[in-house]
Amino acid sequence: MLAAIRSAAVLGIEALPVTVEVDVARGLPQWTIVGLAAGAVKESRERVSAALTNSGFVLPPRRVTVNLAPADLRKEGTSYDIAIALGLLVATGQLDGPAAAGLCVMGELGLDGSVRSVRGVLPVARTTAGEGRRLVVPPGNAAEARLVTTLRVSAPTSLRELTDWLRAGRLPDAEPPLAPAPPAAAAADLADVLGQGVAKRALEIAAAGDHGVLFVGPPGAGKTLLAQCVPGILPPLSDAEALEVIAVHSVAGVMPPGGVCAPARPFRAPHHTVSTAGLVGGGSAPRPGEVSLAHLGVLFLDELLEFPRATLDALRQPIEDGVVVLTRAAGSVRYPARFTLVGAMNPCPCGRSGDPTAVCVCAPADIRRYRARLSGPLADRIDLHVPVAAVPVRELALPAARARGECSAAVRERVTQARAAQRARYAALPGIVANGRVPGRWLARETPVAPAARELLATAAERLGLSARGYHRVLRVARTIADLDGATGIDAACVAEALRYRAPLARDGSPAGVENGHVDG
Repeated sequence: MLAAIRSAAVLGIEALPVTVEVDVARGLPQWTIVGLAAGAVKESRERVSAALTNSGFVLPPRRVTVNLAPADLRKEGTSYDIAIALGLLVATGQLDGPAAAGLCVMGELGLDGSVRSVRGVLPVARTTAGEGRRLVVPPGNAAEARLVTTLRVSAPTSLRELTDWLRAGRLPDAEPPLAPAPPAAAAADLADVLGQGVAKRALEIAAAGDHGVLFVGPPGAGKTLLAQCVPGILPPLSDAEALEVIAVHSVAGVMPPGGVCAPARPFRAPHHTVSTAGLVGGGSAPRPGEVSLAHLGVLFLDELLEFPRATLDALRQPIEDGVVVLTRAAGSVRYPARFTLVGAMNPCPCGRSGDPTAVCVCAPADIRRYRARLSGPLADRIDLHVPVAAVPVRELALPAARARGECSAAVRERVTQARAAQRARYAALPGIVANGRVPGRWLARETPVAPAARELLATAAERLGLSARGYHRVLRVARTIADLDGATGIDAACVAEALRYRAPLARDGSPAGVENGHVDG
């Protein structure tokens, strides 16, 4: 007898339908699983056999063939256990076939028949809702699935409970998820950062236009604290963006207990020993990397020059395109990776170059060799290069230093208004919501630029040796500065400030070349 149960496979953050076909025929007792099944899928025969027996069902000594269609799509993970078990029950006449019609089933089985959580439920839920089917998932994934409000979800605790529901012809709906808790307050607030006015301004620009920023300064200058402030000044996620973030985390298997995370901007800070696959994604069975886990949030790379150069250069495509494409012999997988990059590095190997309170012991050749770990093409893709000077310890003890500066909430208000203006401006450009992602030629053609500003930018491009990419990135930053000022066009002051963050760093880590709208020769 033949039975067919609907399930799904996850490719990237999209779900594709999979039909689990189970055939039970006369012959020597034998299990065969076909359909490009990975090792974890083939091991399901042991889990399913034990779960059926321990749930009180009869597993007759027959030849069992399980086909996962389509056969040319690789199947990973343990999410097909319940579908295979239901197919066996239908094929052996222990469950009516129509009872399982109209369902999409996914979940892992324990040897006692209990139902365990799996990865990638949210993408499957979004696809299943469009098909009008009911989704059966483990209880630990129910809250995640119910984020798709139009979907009917059932969450049995065991295989026996599910079959009892099917025999009774009534599948109860899973309890609706609790309202997500509001995002927790950022661990760091800009008001806690002493001094560093230029760096704070750069962070505001980076958050408003989705620009990458690189802090260069000695140890203890506050680079890490500044980076930790970024999530607190980014605008809140929209409902659609929150679902994107949760979908990536679901596929990666890093969902928090309970299955639903608060809709807060991700903040990822991998250690410099991370592998290339760990940073951008990969593996024999591709998984999202840190750049995708930081999607719509912040990727902070502390001690940037301690990362292997090849690993850093793998960031070029995600920074430019906002996606990661992992290509394998069996096909390609795409993961979203639209993040705000924040990097921090020392100006030299000893970290004391440009520090007035200490003496740098590095030779010029050592400094050049150290900074060469950051390749030119990658540095060209980072819009804001910001020197961060150390705050003298004596100033920290002064009463004036204890006065709090502008808080993150006030900055976030300006950033949110600037982002709203950009979203309206780029409404006709699919996938573009911020200045940092808009095509440079479109911006140069469609944005009013004052003649003095255009002349300053052209002169600076020649004197500073800017590439075409660098030219357009300066223009994007100037557009963001204008948005923060509420201006409709770009004037010379906007371009001068943007060039200040684009100018090459001197030996001591300070910017050189642009000041007050003039370009030094």
